[in-house]
Amino acid sequence: MDTMTEQHLLAETVEDTLHHLRQGHTILYPTDTIWGIGCDATYSDAIERLYAVKRRDHSKSMLILCADTDMVRRYVPTATDTMLRQATEGDRPTTVIFPHAEGLPHNLLAADGSIGIRIPRHDFCQQLLRSLGHPVVSTSANLSGHPSPAAYADIETALKEQIDYCVPPLPLFDHATHVGSRIVKVEADGTVTLIRP
Repeated sequence: MDTMTEQHLLAETVEDTLHHLRQGHTILYPTDTIWGIGCDATYSDAIERLYAVKRRDHSKSMLILCADTDMVRRYVPTATDTMLRQATEGDRPTTVIFPHAEGLPHNLLAADGSIGIRIPRHDFCQQLLRSLGHPVVSTSANLSGHPSPAAYADIETALKEQIDYCVPPLPLFDHATHVGSRIVKVEADGTVTLIRP
């Protein structure tokens, strides 16, 4: 597939996905790590549907994807440059758990008010987030307690059937790492704890 065709296909897929996100729908989509399910992070009803689809307890909060550090600061105004560097430095995709998130539905936040955020280095995710203008929820495309799928083919049919829109598994999405992100937690005082290497 030539570059022009790839770019056209990518733009079309982003537009289709945006249409569903703006309707408050749930989506199955590729990320910089593994395939995930998600929704517009400002729709509490859609977030509830994700918990139901995954059969996930509300005590296990979900993360969001942000386009860049400016978008992160919108929802975590107390984030310092040092905290933000955790999300942007290094080769490995990293999810940072930030304290004191604001402006997001309560059913998305952890009990202590924190939120996990990742800034993906992935063309589809970046175009989607920049066009939408706010975060997208991201959680692995598996039922709670089941293995995370390394590829689209590993995603359970029962889960796909409950999602409103499934992004097609195009070859141009094959550059993901196929493993979950590194997870670090940053405290208000700047202390950093490695949760998952």
